[in-house]
Amino acid sequence: MWRWRRVGQALQRPLRERLLLPPGWGPRAGAAAAAASPLPSASPGGLYEALAESAPVHWAESGLVALQAGTGLPWWLSIVCAGAALRTGLTLPLAAHQGHVLAKLENLQPEIENLAKRLRYEVSIRGKQLGWSEKVARFHFRKNMGRIVSELYVRDNCHPFKASLLMWIQIPVWVFVSIALRNCSVGAADSEVLAVQEQLSTGGTLWFTDLTVPDTTWILPVSLGLLNLLIVEIFALRKLELSRFQKYATNFIRGLSILMVPIAATVPSSMALYWLFSSFMGLSHNLLLRSPTFRRLCRIPRTKSDSDTPYRDIVSAFYTKYFFKK
Repeated sequence: MWRWRRVGQALQRPLRERLLLPPGWGPRAGAAAAAASPLPSASPGGLYEALAESAPVHWAESGLVALQAGTGLPWWLSIVCAGAALRTGLTLPLAAHQGHVLAKLENLQPEIENLAKRLRYEVSIRGKQLGWSEKVARFHFRKNMGRIVSELYVRDNCHPFKASLLMWIQIPVWVFVSIALRNCSVGAADSEVLAVQEQLSTGGTLWFTDLTVPDTTWILPVSLGLLNLLIVEIFALRKLELSRFQKYATNFIRGLSILMVPIAATVPSSMALYWLFSSFMGLSHNLLLRSPTFRRLCRIPRTKSDSDTPYRDIVSAFYTKYFFKK
């Protein structure tokens, strides 16, 4: 009964007061860590303070406490389960929807190309009749082509913006849960929050037994960076020949993946663990969405670029790109 009473109290009252430093840190060490911290300091009226005290962060805090208290699992496993639940229950359906939209857009390309050819011919004939300049002819072509493409998007219910829905939901959820874990890890004056911090300080496993302090071995941060780089490379292997923009975008994400390594090394291990397992689930779901069986189960339309042996193709493309490249 005491466990469920604690869950009810956690859901009714948000975690308010926050400390900025892990327990046991002195003023000098705290100042140095605050200077190196990747998150803004919670100065009065600051952006981070407003975000840390926002309702979504409190909901994430209460959800984490309720999950751990309700299951009785150690905190490290509760964090893993929370990441798995969010990725599977929230982002996987959105990723499947994204795949559905992208498949429809790919299947529309041949029709769009044929319509573009016909429209370009009609605009050329009309332009000669009315004496349009090349600039005016291009204007009318773009205007009518945009209208035609928009009508096709409406017809097939596949506007490209719908493919970005995953990003607009996944990133805020990731931020809210990360800040909630930080708030719980650094403690507060409230006795209940202090109890959560004490549980986190002994709720780890293996080399990261204390989840309230950074991983000094750098195993979690480096693993996170390698996993994110693997995700980027799998995306890049879809096309062995990338456009200039795609190369710039891929290199930017590679740099961001490397930058996450020192950032993960300065935050509590609870956050680094959540980031690592969230990336692991993201990689697993990405591979799952390549499966023809799973795509049929999600009713994702088949496209010209689909393969019946996607995993074999990934391995083959990897060896071709990195081992047999001339």
